[in-house]
Amino acid sequence: MNTVVLLACTGLGLGALYFLVASGLSLIFGLMDVLNFAHGALLSVGAYAAWWAATDGGLGFWLAVPFGTAVGTAASVLLELALIRPLYARPRDQILATVGVGLALPALIMGIWGADARPFPQPESLSGTVRLLGATVPVNRFVLMAAALIVLVLLRLFLAKTRYGLIVRAGVEDRAMVTALGIDVRKAFTLVFAIGGAAASLGGALAGLYFGSLNPGQGTGLLIFAFVVVVMGGMGSVTGAAVASVGVGLVQQFANYYTAAGLGDLSVVVLLAVLLLVKPRGLTGRLA
Repeated sequence: MNTVVLLACTGLGLGALYFLVASGLSLIFGLMDVLNFAHGALLSVGAYAAWWAATDGGLGFWLAVPFGTAVGTAASVLLELALIRPLYARPRDQILATVGVGLALPALIMGIWGADARPFPQPESLSGTVRLLGATVPVNRFVLMAAALIVLVLLRLFLAKTRYGLIVRAGVEDRAMVTALGIDVRKAFTLVFAIGGAAASLGGALAGLYFGSLNPGQGTGLLIFAFVVVVMGGMGSVTGAAVASVGVGLVQQFANYYTAAGLGDLSVVVLLAVLLLVKPRGLTGRLA
């Protein structure tokens, strides 16, 4: 029983991390039809910015995480303004451009700080453990779950209750009509990129908390599972991404423990294939 509880909490923590990465990716692709392969690089930017702020910048963990999130958000906005916006009518060029950025940013980070993994500083309050149903669970797992839940609630409120959320949804359906009403859809789409970058950067900072270290390729590895989550949850569905993240995290952890090492990743691929055979549009296949 202790092992099951520990694996469940670890899987939920990993699923929360996947959701932080996949939520922005799902919004950007589902609402704007932009396949952003640079999303994982934005995660690395946020992670290394938080690490630098906590080590060389002397800000401490609680200020370093917002700093890293802010830097990643700024990088995401810059990416949309300088690279994505001129290519909205050229989806193939979008893919090539974001793939290039996704390769260039980790290489730049590697050139500055090297390829070796860097230990991520953790505050004493988050480095301990708690007892849950007889199992000893690291506190940082619950931090990730709480962060993911807060992001989920905020994203749903943004899409359903705010003016810009409604503009984004309307702009996806008929951009020409919304523009004819005098509304600048481009500003709303830039806001979506900023939100996606903020979620990814927050995930990057908390990934250092979860894994205990960070490396330049960490964002790329997490991006692969984020794409799986987005497809499983349904394109553009934040709620679907949340449910799929939980499933992927739990399946991966339990499969890695009870089968041979490495089969957790294979089990996620099998889960994806089975789901797409049953529900080709994912769990929801809608904006929500």
